Amino acid sequence: MTFSTEDFARALADHDYTFQTGSTVKGTVIGHGSEGAMVEIGGKSDAFLPLKEASLERIESLEETLPLGDEFEFLIIRDQDKDGRVVLSLRRLMVQQVWERLTQREANKDILDVKVTGTNKGGVIVDVEGLRGFIPRSHLAQSEDLDALVGTTLSVGFLEVNQENNKLVLSQRQAARSQAMSTLEVGQLVQGKVASLKPYGAFVSFDGVTGLLHINQISQNYVDSLPNLLKAGQDIQAIIVSLDEQRGRISLSTKVLEKYPGELLKEFDTVMSDIDNRLQNVGKMLANSEL
Repeated sequence: MTFSTEDFARALADHDYTFQTGSTVKGTVIGHGSEGAMVEIGGKSDAFLPLKEASLERIESLEETLPLGDEFEFLIIRDQDKDGRVVLSLRRLMVQQVWERLTQREANKDILDVKVTGTNKGGVIVDVEGLRGFIPRSHLAQSEDLDALVGTTLSVGFLEVNQENNKLVLSQRQAARSQAMSTLEVGQLVQGKVASLKPYGAFVSFDGVTGLLHINQISQNYVDSLPNLLKAGQDIQAIIVSLDEQRGRISLSTKVLEKYPGELLKEFDTVMSDIDNRLQNVGKMLANSEL
């Protein structure tokens, strides 16, 4: 059996390859029904938009959401049938666009507001522009009564944006840290508490963030026993000597408050109570990079 040029042209006419599953197409709404809308897309038959594919959110009125004569861009989700009709989706195209926006916002390290819609044992479920997101309990500022968070709006940062696995993980603590970081500056005096001790220094919590007071930044003299000087829960004041907003790192120093090497090791309480008289010297040390 031979296949002529005319046969090939006829086959192309019978099956429009511009209307394939996964491609986008512009169309005009020309009719409404109980199950969806009819859309004119320039094919030999009108396309069909099922009600459930018309929006990311529940539709109260199809006529108001998709007025007759309005043009939209649609995603083709089912190839042409024998009558040349394709099935369209606005919802899935919107989902793709939301994922693209969120991927860009993650790259920009943006903070966004989300509404808590539910809970599970691991954290809370949130609505993110119509997508389902998750905030682990460990990344919530208040993690005791999760049910109390339902209906509230939280500011969050991104932990993971993975469209392929439909995974959107967020962090309220990260957002609080980013927002706090934006208000900090080198040379600033902070008041906080010792959160924990490590062989290399102490972590100090203040204003919802945590900074590292490295053992070399505690005193101008060598510190032979950190636990003998500091304890978890202890009040402390320190100076910010370095900020890395990209990594969320804050470096602190108390040695810049000393009037002589080793003063803080001998007279810790005296140094802490005399901060105001020492700040001018701190500025000079930072300006001269005497760290």
